[in-house]
Amino acid sequence: MIKRVRTKDYNYDFHFDTGLFIRWGNMLQDDPAFSPLGPELLDIEVSTICSGIDRKPCPWCYKSNTRKGENMSLDTFKTIFNKLPKNLTQIAFGIGDIDSNPDLFKIFKYCRVNEHNKVVPNVTVNGWNITNKYADKLASLCGAVAVSNYDKDTCYDAVQKLTERIDINDNPLKQVNIHQLTALETFQSCNEVIKDKLEDPRLKKLNAIILLAYKRKGRGNQFHSLPEDKFKELVDYSLIHNISIGMDSCSAFKFLSCIKNHPQYKQFETLVEPCESGLFSFYINVKGISYFCSFLENEPNIPYFDVLGCQDFMKNVWFHPKMIDWRKNLLTTAHKNELNCRTCPHHEV
Repeated sequence: MIKRVRTKDYNYDFHFDTGLFIRWGNMLQDDPAFSPLGPELLDIEVSTICSGIDRKPCPWCYKSNTRKGENMSLDTFKTIFNKLPKNLTQIAFGIGDIDSNPDLFKIFKYCRVNEHNKVVPNVTVNGWNITNKYADKLASLCGAVAVSNYDKDTCYDAVQKLTERIDINDNPLKQVNIHQLTALETFQSCNEVIKDKLEDPRLKKLNAIILLAYKRKGRGNQFHSLPEDKFKELVDYSLIHNISIGMDSCSAFKFLSCIKNHPQYKQFETLVEPCESGLFSFYINVKGISYFCSFLENEPNIPYFDVLGCQDFMKNVWFHPKMIDWRKNLLTTAHKNELNCRTCPHHEV
Protein backbone atom coordinates (compact mmCIF):
# COMPACT_ATOMS: atom_id res chain seq x y z
CA MET A 1 0.00 0.00 0.00
CA ILE A 2 1.27 3.47 -0.94
CA LYS A 3 0.02 6.73 0.53
CA ARG A 4 0.39 9.62 -1.89
CA VAL A 5 0.08 13.39 -1.51
CA ARG A 6 0.11 15.64 -4.57
CA THR A 7 0.04 19.45 -4.43
CA LYS A 8 1.85 22.12 -6.42
CA ASP A 9 4.77 22.56 -4.01
CA TYR A 10 4.51 19.63 -1.60
CA ASN A 11 4.35 15.95 -2.57
CA TYR A 12 5.25 12.59 -1.11
CA ASP A 13 5.00 8.82 -1.53
CA PHE A 14 4.97 6.64 1.58
CA HIS A 15 5.19 2.85 1.29
CA PHE A 16 3.37 1.28 4.24
CA ASP A 17 5.12 -2.09 3.96
CA THR A 18 8.74 -0.92 3.65
CA GLY A 19 8.66 2.50 5.31
CA LEU A 20 10.22 4.10 2.22
CA PHE A 21 9.36 7.80 2.18
CA ILE A 22 10.09 10.18 -0.70
CA ARG A 23 9.25 13.88 -0.49
CA TRP A 24 9.63 16.57 -3.15
CA GLY A 25 8.37 20.00 -4.09
CA ASN A 26 7.38 21.56 -7.40
CA MET A 27 10.14 19.54 -9.09
CA LEU A 28 11.77 16.28 -7.99
CA GLN A 29 14.94 18.12 -6.99
CA ASP A 30 13.05 20.59 -4.80
CA ASP A 31 12.89 20.04 -1.04
CA PRO A 32 9.92 21.72 0.71
CA ALA A 33 10.79 23.79 3.77
CA PHE A 34 7.90 22.32 5.78
CA SER A 35 4.65 20.43 5.40
CA PRO A 36 1.71 22.81 4.83
CA LEU A 37 -0.72 19.92 5.40
CA GLY A 38 0.32 19.00 8.95
CA PRO A 39 2.93 16.63 10.42
CA GLU A 40 4.11 13.58 8.49
CA LEU A 41 5.46 11.96 11.65
CA LEU A 42 4.34 12.14 15.27
CA ASP A 43 6.19 11.22 18.43
CA ILE A 44 3.56 10.26 21.03
CA GLU A 45 4.27 9.37 24.63
CA VAL A 46 1.77 6.74 25.81
CA SER A 47 3.36 5.98 29.18
CA THR A 48 5.81 7.55 31.62
CA ILE A 49 6.18 4.29 33.57
CA CYS A 50 9.61 2.71 33.29
CA SER A 51 11.13 0.48 35.94
CA GLY A 52 14.37 0.12 33.99
CA ILE A 53 16.41 -3.01 33.42
CA ASP A 54 16.05 -5.47 36.28
CA ARG A 55 14.14 -2.74 38.13
CA LYS A 56 17.06 -0.30 37.88
CA PRO A 57 16.23 2.96 36.03
CA CYS A 58 18.79 3.92 33.41
CA PRO A 59 21.17 6.71 34.50
CA TRP A 60 20.63 8.93 31.44
CA CYS A 61 16.85 8.90 30.91
CA TYR A 62 16.05 12.38 29.61
CA LYS A 63 12.45 11.93 30.81
CA SER A 64 13.57 10.88 34.33
CA ASN A 65 10.92 8.15 34.24
CA THR A 66 10.41 5.75 37.16
CA ARG A 67 8.04 2.87 37.96
CA LYS A 68 5.45 5.43 39.05
CA GLY A 69 3.88 7.33 36.20
CA GLU A 70 0.92 7.88 33.90
CA ASN A 71 -0.60 6.15 30.88
CA MET A 72 -2.49 7.53 27.91
CA SER A 73 -5.79 5.69 27.57
CA LEU A 74 -7.18 4.36 24.30
CA ASP A 75 -10.03 6.87 24.48
CA THR A 76 -7.62 9.78 24.95
CA PHE A 77 -5.53 8.56 22.04
CA LYS A 78 -8.60 8.27 19.82
CA THR A 79 -9.62 11.84 20.66
CA ILE A 80 -6.15 13.13 19.75
CA PHE A 81 -5.76 10.95 16.68
CA ASN A 82 -9.07 12.01 15.15
CA LYS A 83 -8.08 15.69 15.35
CA LEU A 84 -4.99 15.08 13.20
CA PRO A 85 -4.82 15.73 9.44
CA LYS A 86 -4.56 12.87 6.96
CA ASN A 87 -1.04 13.91 6.05
CA LEU A 88 0.24 11.74 8.92
CA THR A 89 2.10 8.57 7.88
CA GLN A 90 3.77 7.16 11.01
CA ILE A 91 3.67 7.48 14.78
CA ALA A 92 6.74 6.80 16.90
CA PHE A 93 5.38 5.68 20.27
CA GLY A 94 7.37 6.23 23.42
CA ILE A 95 7.07 3.69 26.22
CA GLY A 96 9.42 2.24 28.83
CA ASP A 97 8.14 -1.05 30.24
CA ILE A 98 6.34 -3.02 27.53
CA ASP A 99 3.58 -3.96 29.99
CA SER A 100 3.09 -0.51 31.55
CA ASN A 101 0.13 0.58 29.42
CA PRO A 102 -2.67 -2.01 29.12
CA ASP A 103 -4.05 -0.16 26.08
CA LEU A 104 -0.78 -0.18 24.13
CA PHE A 105 -1.66 -2.81 21.54
CA LYS A 106 -5.22 -1.54 21.21
CA ILE A 107 -3.70 1.86 20.35
CA PHE A 108 -1.43 0.25 17.74
CA LYS A 109 -4.37 -1.61 16.21
CA TYR A 110 -6.45 1.58 16.08
CA CYS A 111 -3.69 3.19 13.98
CA ARG A 112 -3.88 0.32 11.50
CA VAL A 113 -7.66 0.07 11.10
CA ASN A 114 -8.79 3.68 11.55
CA GLU A 115 -11.03 4.78 8.67
CA HIS A 116 -10.09 8.45 9.13
CA ASN A 117 -6.40 7.89 8.50
CA LYS A 118 -4.44 4.65 8.53
CA VAL A 119 -0.90 5.14 9.85
CA VAL A 120 2.01 2.87 10.74
CA PRO A 121 2.78 2.54 14.47
CA ASN A 122 6.43 2.19 15.52
CA VAL A 123 7.76 1.87 19.05
CA THR A 124 10.90 2.09 21.17
CA VAL A 125 11.14 -0.28 24.14
CA ASN A 126 13.71 -0.76 26.90
CA GLY A 127 14.08 -4.47 26.11
CA TRP A 128 13.00 -5.70 29.54
CA ASN A 129 10.36 -8.46 29.71
CA ILE A 130 10.08 -8.90 25.92
CA THR A 131 8.42 -12.31 26.04
CA ASN A 132 7.49 -14.35 22.96
CA LYS A 133 3.91 -13.12 23.37
CA TYR A 134 4.91 -9.46 23.40
CA ALA A 135 7.37 -9.97 20.55
CA ASP A 136 4.64 -11.54 18.41
CA LYS A 137 2.28 -8.65 19.12
CA LEU A 138 4.94 -6.05 18.28
CA ALA A 139 5.80 -7.80 15.02
CA SER A 140 2.16 -8.14 13.99
CA LEU A 141 1.30 -4.46 14.53
CA CYS A 142 4.44 -2.31 14.23
CA GLY A 143 6.37 -1.23 11.18
CA ALA A 144 9.59 -0.86 13.17
CA VAL A 145 10.70 -1.72 16.71
CA ALA A 146 13.72 -0.16 18.39
CA VAL A 147 15.39 -1.53 21.52
CA SER A 148 17.28 0.98 23.65
CA ASN A 149 20.69 -0.29 24.70
CA TYR A 150 20.62 0.13 28.47
CA ASP A 151 22.00 -3.34 29.20
CA LYS A 152 23.84 -5.33 26.55
CA ASP A 153 22.41 -8.79 27.16
CA THR A 154 18.87 -7.55 27.72
CA CYS A 155 19.06 -5.53 24.52
CA TYR A 156 20.64 -8.24 22.36
CA ASP A 157 18.28 -10.94 23.63
CA ALA A 158 15.30 -8.74 22.79
CA VAL A 159 16.69 -8.01 19.32
CA GLN A 160 17.14 -11.70 18.61
CA LYS A 161 13.64 -12.52 19.81
CA LEU A 162 12.10 -9.75 17.70
CA THR A 163 14.02 -10.59 14.52
CA GLU A 164 12.76 -14.17 14.74
CA ARG A 165 9.14 -12.93 14.57
CA ILE A 166 6.77 -12.71 11.59
CA ASP A 167 5.46 -9.26 10.70
CA ILE A 168 2.02 -8.10 9.60
CA ASN A 169 2.68 -9.36 6.04
CA ASP A 170 3.80 -12.83 7.20
CA ASN A 171 7.45 -11.96 6.56
CA PRO A 172 10.35 -11.89 9.04
CA LEU A 173 10.34 -8.63 11.02
CA LYS A 174 13.18 -6.71 9.35
CA GLN A 175 12.90 -3.25 10.88
CA VAL A 176 14.44 -4.00 14.27
CA ASN A 177 17.00 -1.43 15.41
CA ILE A 178 19.14 -0.68 18.43
CA HIS A 179 19.00 2.84 19.87
CA GLN A 180 22.42 3.81 21.21
CA LEU A 181 23.01 7.05 23.12
CA THR A 182 26.21 8.79 22.01
CA ALA A 183 27.76 10.66 24.93
CA LEU A 184 31.29 10.88 26.22
CA GLU A 185 30.29 8.57 29.08
CA THR A 186 28.77 5.97 26.70
CA PHE A 187 31.52 5.99 24.06
CA GLN A 188 32.84 2.57 25.10
CA SER A 189 29.34 1.13 24.84
CA CYS A 190 28.94 2.72 21.40
CA ASN A 191 32.13 1.05 20.17
CA GLU A 192 31.10 -2.26 21.66
CA VAL A 193 27.66 -2.45 20.10
CA ILE A 194 28.98 -1.53 16.65
CA LYS A 195 31.69 -4.19 16.80
CA ASP A 196 29.25 -6.73 18.23
CA LYS A 197 27.15 -6.35 15.10
CA LEU A 198 29.91 -8.29 13.34
CA GLU A 199 30.46 -10.88 16.05
CA ASP A 200 27.38 -11.52 18.19
CA PRO A 201 24.95 -13.98 16.56
CA ARG A 202 22.02 -12.35 18.35
CA LEU A 203 22.50 -9.30 16.11
CA LYS A 204 22.71 -11.23 12.84
CA LYS A 205 19.36 -9.96 11.58
CA LEU A 206 19.55 -6.50 13.17
CA ASN A 207 18.52 -3.80 10.72
CA ALA A 208 20.66 -0.92 12.02
CA ILE A 209 22.26 0.78 14.99
CA ILE A 210 20.74 4.22 15.49
CA LEU A 211 23.09 6.78 17.04
CA LEU A 212 21.25 9.24 19.29
CA ALA A 213 22.67 12.62 20.22
CA TYR A 214 22.94 13.44 23.91
CA LYS A 215 20.94 16.42 25.18
CA ARG A 216 21.50 17.83 28.68
CA LYS A 217 18.15 16.93 30.18
CA GLY A 218 16.66 14.65 32.83
CA ARG A 219 18.73 12.16 34.84
CA GLY A 220 21.67 12.38 32.46
CA ASN A 221 22.11 16.13 32.81
CA GLN A 222 25.67 15.69 34.07
CA PHE A 223 26.77 13.73 30.99
CA HIS A 224 28.73 15.35 28.16
CA SER A 225 28.16 15.52 24.41
CA LEU A 226 30.35 13.23 22.35
CA PRO A 227 33.07 15.26 20.58
CA GLU A 228 32.90 15.19 16.81
CA ASP A 229 36.23 13.37 16.42
CA LYS A 230 34.95 10.47 18.53
CA PHE A 231 31.62 10.47 16.72
CA LYS A 232 33.63 10.27 13.49
CA GLU A 233 35.43 7.18 14.80
CA LEU A 234 32.08 5.41 15.14
CA VAL A 235 30.91 6.51 11.71
CA ASP A 236 34.17 5.66 9.95
CA TYR A 237 34.37 2.19 11.50
CA SER A 238 30.77 1.48 10.52
CA LEU A 239 31.25 2.61 6.93
CA ILE A 240 34.52 0.71 6.52
CA HIS A 241 32.99 -2.52 7.86
CA ASN A 242 29.65 -2.07 6.08
CA ILE A 243 27.68 -1.88 9.34
CA SER A 244 24.25 -0.30 8.92
CA ILE A 245 23.87 2.78 11.07
CA GLY A 246 21.35 5.56 11.31
CA MET A 247 20.97 8.60 13.48
CA ASP A 248 18.33 10.82 14.98
CA SER A 249 17.79 14.18 13.32
CA CYS A 250 19.68 15.83 16.20
CA SER A 251 22.85 14.06 15.01
CA ALA A 252 22.44 14.94 11.32
CA PHE A 253 24.75 17.95 11.37
CA LYS A 254 27.51 16.04 13.17
CA PHE A 255 27.18 13.10 10.78
CA LEU A 256 27.31 15.25 7.65
CA SER A 257 30.32 17.11 9.02
CA CYS A 258 32.10 13.79 9.64
CA ILE A 259 31.58 12.55 6.08
CA LYS A 260 31.91 15.81 4.13
CA ASN A 261 34.99 14.43 2.33
CA HIS A 262 33.50 11.00 1.70
CA PRO A 263 33.07 10.14 -2.02
CA GLN A 264 29.42 9.25 -1.38
CA TYR A 265 28.63 12.45 0.51
CA LYS A 266 25.91 13.62 -1.88
CA GLN A 267 24.17 10.26 -1.67
CA PHE A 268 24.28 10.23 2.14
CA GLU A 269 23.08 13.84 2.30
CA THR A 270 19.86 13.00 0.46
CA LEU A 271 19.09 10.26 3.00
CA VAL A 272 19.69 12.31 6.16
CA GLU A 273 16.91 14.46 7.63
CA PRO A 274 18.20 17.21 9.94
CA CYS A 275 16.01 18.67 12.69
CA GLU A 276 12.42 18.58 11.44
CA SER A 277 10.54 19.46 14.64
CA GLY A 278 7.59 21.69 13.82
CA LEU A 279 8.38 21.33 10.13
CA PHE A 280 7.48 17.72 9.40
CA SER A 281 7.18 16.20 12.88
CA PHE A 282 5.74 16.95 16.29
CA TYR A 283 5.62 15.59 19.86
CA ILE A 284 2.59 14.93 22.07
CA ASN A 285 3.00 13.87 25.69
CA VAL A 286 0.93 11.48 27.79
CA LYS A 287 -1.45 14.31 28.79
CA GLY A 288 -2.15 15.37 25.19
CA ILE A 289 0.08 18.45 25.45
CA SER A 290 2.43 19.02 22.52
CA TYR A 291 5.85 20.57 22.05
CA PHE A 292 8.07 21.01 19.02
CA CYS A 293 9.91 17.86 20.12
CA SER A 294 10.16 15.70 23.24
CA PHE A 295 13.49 17.25 24.26
CA LEU A 296 11.83 20.65 24.55
CA GLU A 297 9.12 19.54 26.97
CA ASN A 298 9.01 21.84 30.03
CA GLU A 299 12.07 23.74 28.84
CA PRO A 300 12.20 27.46 29.74
CA ASN A 301 10.73 29.86 27.16
CA ILE A 302 9.42 27.00 25.00
CA PRO A 303 5.67 27.19 24.23
CA TYR A 304 3.29 24.24 24.40
CA PHE A 305 -0.01 23.46 22.65
CA ASP A 306 -3.08 21.64 23.91
CA VAL A 307 -3.85 19.07 21.21
CA LEU A 308 -6.32 17.14 23.36
CA GLY A 309 -8.41 20.26 23.99
CA CYS A 310 -8.02 22.11 20.69
CA GLN A 311 -10.90 22.59 18.27
CA ASP A 312 -8.89 22.90 15.06
CA PHE A 313 -5.44 21.29 14.98
CA MET A 314 -4.24 23.12 11.86
CA LYS A 315 -5.36 26.54 13.12
CA ASN A 316 -4.74 26.15 16.86
CA VAL A 317 -1.49 24.17 16.64
CA TRP A 318 0.20 23.68 13.26
CA PHE A 319 -0.25 27.30 12.16
CA HIS A 320 -0.24 28.89 15.62
CA PRO A 321 1.86 32.12 15.56
CA LYS A 322 4.39 30.62 17.99
CA MET A 323 4.74 27.58 15.75
CA ILE A 324 5.37 29.83 12.77
CA ASP A 325 8.03 31.75 14.74
CA TRP A 326 9.75 28.49 15.73
CA ARG A 327 9.72 27.36 12.10
CA LYS A 328 11.36 30.56 10.90
CA ASN A 329 14.01 30.31 13.62
CA LEU A 330 14.81 26.68 12.83
CA LEU A 331 15.03 27.28 9.10
CA THR A 332 17.34 30.23 9.76
CA THR A 333 19.85 27.92 11.47
CA ALA A 334 20.26 26.05 8.18
CA HIS A 335 21.84 29.12 6.63
CA LYS A 336 24.25 29.74 9.49
CA ASN A 337 26.53 26.75 8.92
CA GLU A 338 28.62 25.49 6.05
CA LEU A 339 26.51 22.37 5.52
CA ASN A 340 23.25 24.33 5.11
CA CYS A 341 21.73 21.96 7.68
CA ARG A 342 19.04 22.74 10.28
CA THR A 343 20.33 22.52 13.84
CA CYS A 344 18.58 22.75 17.21
CA PRO A 345 18.14 26.36 18.32
CA HIS A 346 17.81 25.28 21.96
CA HIS A 347 20.07 22.35 22.90
CA GLU A 348 23.78 22.11 22.25
CA VAL A 349 24.33 18.68 20.68
